[in-house]
Amino acid sequence: MQSTDLPLFPLSAVLLPYGRVPLQIFEQRYLDLVRDCMKNDSGFGVVWIRRGEEVIRAGQGRQQLGEVGTMARIIDWDQLANGLLGITIEGGERFDLGATRIAANGLVLGEASIRESPAPAPVADMWSSLRDILESLGEHPQVRRMGLAIDPDDAWQLGYGLAQLLPLDESLKYELLTLDNADQLLDQLDLMLSEISGEA
Repeated sequence: MQSTDLPLFPLSAVLLPYGRVPLQIFEQRYLDLVRDCMKNDSGFGVVWIRRGEEVIRAGQGRQQLGEVGTMARIIDWDQLANGLLGITIEGGERFDLGATRIAANGLVLGEASIRESPAPAPVADMWSSLRDILESLGEHPQVRRMGLAIDPDDAWQLGYGLAQLLPLDESLKYELLTLDNADQLLDQLDLMLSEISGEA
């Protein structure tokens, strides 16, 4: 694993590999982060906030972060109607998060061991329904605008892409992010979908 000191963007949402998430940037520490990443063509780490708020105010405790995060790169940006900077990020490699510290500007930095991207894995016939769900979601105008480039024949991309798009609880998305086996990823995702269907 490659280890590095990584700037972090803690979120109440989970970013998965191959997934895309729009963000509104208004805190100065994150405006600085976006500027540096765009200037240096570099990325940053997104970690899920297990407990705490995205915006830390005086007197609040520190955030409790997930131990596994996702590398993010900025693929689009624009000034929003409300005057804020809007960016779209795409998930890349996963990383294991070690010790964290707070920089002078309030940005969270972490010791990150970046994992290699897993090799493509075939999608077994038993998961063809998941491929169909991804295909139907891809027809939605909002999903089309995201311009996702997901290979439905790669189990990793299929699983991560579906998990990012579906209205799953963030704790479940984080659980999927931590899995290291493609078949287990699709099996757990199928189980979660079955539970959703049963509740509907």
